[in-house]
Amino acid sequence: MSQRVLILGGYGNFGKRIARALTKSNIPVIIAGRSRDKAEALQRTLPAGMAEVAAFDVNQASDTRLGDLWPDLVINTCGPFQLNDYNVARTCIERGIDYVDLADGRDYVAGFSTLDALAKSRNVLAVTGASTVPGLSSAVLDDWHGDFAAIETLKFGISPGQKSERGLATAQAILTYVGRPLKPFRSPKPMVYGWQDIYRQPYPGLGHRWMANCEVPDLDLLPARYNLKSIQFSAGMELRVVHFALWAMSWVVRAGIPIDFVRWAKPLLQLSDRLDGLGSGDGGMHIVVTGTGQDGRPLQRSWFIIAYNGDGPQIPTIPAIVLAKKILRRDLTIKGAVPCLGLVTLKEYLQELKPFQVQTFTV
Repeated sequence: MSQRVLILGGYGNFGKRIARALTKSNIPVIIAGRSRDKAEALQRTLPAGMAEVAAFDVNQASDTRLGDLWPDLVINTCGPFQLNDYNVARTCIERGIDYVDLADGRDYVAGFSTLDALAKSRNVLAVTGASTVPGLSSAVLDDWHGDFAAIETLKFGISPGQKSERGLATAQAILTYVGRPLKPFRSPKPMVYGWQDIYRQPYPGLGHRWMANCEVPDLDLLPARYNLKSIQFSAGMELRVVHFALWAMSWVVRAGIPIDFVRWAKPLLQLSDRLDGLGSGDGGMHIVVTGTGQDGRPLQRSWFIIAYNGDGPQIPTIPAIVLAKKILRRDLTIKGAVPCLGLVTLKEYLQELKPFQVQTFTV
């Protein structure tokens, strides 16, 4: 079986969606994770002969198992990347295997370039941040770039539906920075704290959602790419009780009370899940840009993507799916260790989302 893709965390929240998309496109996959039972359960739902199973702990046996399996591409969905090192990516690169991950950890993505020289020497492409941010956010800005002589400010964020499937890694990632000062970036404020500076954001068809500060790689990547004067990224929960519970926790952390909320991520997530009946499966993302148009006059543009009935978790998987297809077709000539910027166009992104209940709006 040729051109196999090894998906680490292959039966998880994002991994299973990537596996379904790739096998539907006749790309064989290897579903990897610690539980053989869970991997085999997913395998049974995929087209016959298109999926293998490999049961191992990626943090303990990646080098040995990569040597046994020898895939053409590895897609790593095993977060939270805020707590990960580069061992898996480095092992892939050393073995000459192309690599893609869905990292949203700001420091992780910023430091990924330390692998660039090694990747180039092995003629490998290693991509980090193949997710909504910066994959989709940069694709939208690239699509607009010809309309702006200069982009000056960017305010954007994501608000998932309460019933949308959430993974433990996502909850852990959020809790790593709740109430903590974020590293300096081009912010309108001199100091920014995680899950504070709350505001209400209107979404087409969804009404208003409360938002709060989050730390993402875009805070570093996008100002450098587009010469932004200021940037603000936020996230929000559909249910006010969940959103404001996190906001209250941020003040506990900011007050210096020694509680490691990351350790409590699993029970907190389970508690949130019990409230699903109060919410919906509808979520959205907003991108608001101001700057100067090509005619020299002030220009503002707002873009929204709305996902209905639990299809929101499809959106973060799209860059990895598009990149997998491009890498296996040898469409990408670039080599090295790079963030997911300029590698997926907005047209390609939206094409992959056509089977799902997703709409976009431009104002």
